[in-house]
Amino acid sequence: MIPQRQLGVTLVELMIVIAIATILMAIGVPSYRYVTKSNRVSGEINALLGDLTFARYEAVKEGLPVEVCPAAATATTCTASTTWSSGWIVLSNAAATGGTAVVLRRQLPFSNFNSTDTLTTVTAQSVTFNREGFATAGAIVNFSLHDATDTSSYTRCLVVNVAGELATGLSGQTILTATCT
Repeated sequence: MIPQRQLGVTLVELMIVIAIATILMAIGVPSYRYVTKSNRVSGEINALLGDLTFARYEAVKEGLPVEVCPAAATATTCTASTTWSSGWIVLSNAAATGGTAVVLRRQLPFSNFNSTDTLTTVTAQSVTFNREGFATAGAIVNFSLHDATDTSSYTRCLVVNVAGELATGLSGQTILTATCT
């Protein structure tokens, strides 16, 4: 009688496969962390870009000024701050609505998304677009978004110039004549 051959893998073959999988995981996991953190930071700066674009569009469409500013605790009024990590609001012109500004959009604080990122500007406490779509801040507004570790490879910037142009970029890049830091 001819002995039947056993089908399957040996212990040595199994150990080799496990070793290869471990090596691939050791290489892949750190790069996965970079991708997830980089995507989170990009998503946060793109949320601000979207709301600023919306504000500019609304100002041109309605023919009235529209303001974007850091939100106070009530999330219906502005706070006099250059830190925007607590969220922001898009407000219609208060004078055109009988002295009461209408909140058109509201962004939640980053802490609601399990993020410890910080979004700041050097001088701007708000950005207002006039009926022609120009930013009335008087100068270029440079937003900088830093992660908790302040790693430059994760830093993103958003620049608004007086013509109302909006652009984003990475740390070290020149965006609309401003340098992302």
